[in-house]
Amino acid sequence: MRIGVVSDTHGLFRPELVEALDGVEQILHLGDVGKASILKELGRIAPVTAVRGNVDVYGSCEKLPETDVVLIEGHYLYMLHDLTTLHLKPEAAKFSAVLYGHTHKPVIEKRRGVLYFNPGSCGPRRFLLPVSCGILTVEAGNELRAEIVTIDSAMV
Repeated sequence: MRIGVVSDTHGLFRPELVEALDGVEQILHLGDVGKASILKELGRIAPVTAVRGNVDVYGSCEKLPETDVVLIEGHYLYMLHDLTTLHLKPEAAKFSAVLYGHTHKPVIEKRRGVLYFNPGSCGPRRFLLPVSCGILTVEAGNELRAEIVTIDSAMV
């Protein structure tokens, strides 16, 4: 199973996301959506679950939850926007992964047996950071694998 992971769109839907997320069965948006229309566009690719980011506290995305937990093929995935607001021990809660955004910096790392995954930002380019999204794959043997997909043609 392939899951698309996006964050920090800040109201910009990049057409390149359609190709980058081709074949995913679900999309997880990790906040700073910017406009509800982004979720509708992503929903044309696959069903979307989203959490609220700091830019979503007012407006069309203000009712999104701050955190969410999704169950994918036996893996509990904890979703939030800003990792500094994590107030639980994921390994104690038996989460397979913590998915977050906010920093716009792609990160894939393991801590105490838990995958920490930030897909970076696929919204407006910030500083010299890449424009990117992520793919989570549940592989044979039920292993969870994360990858960063860079959107090279992004000029904005």
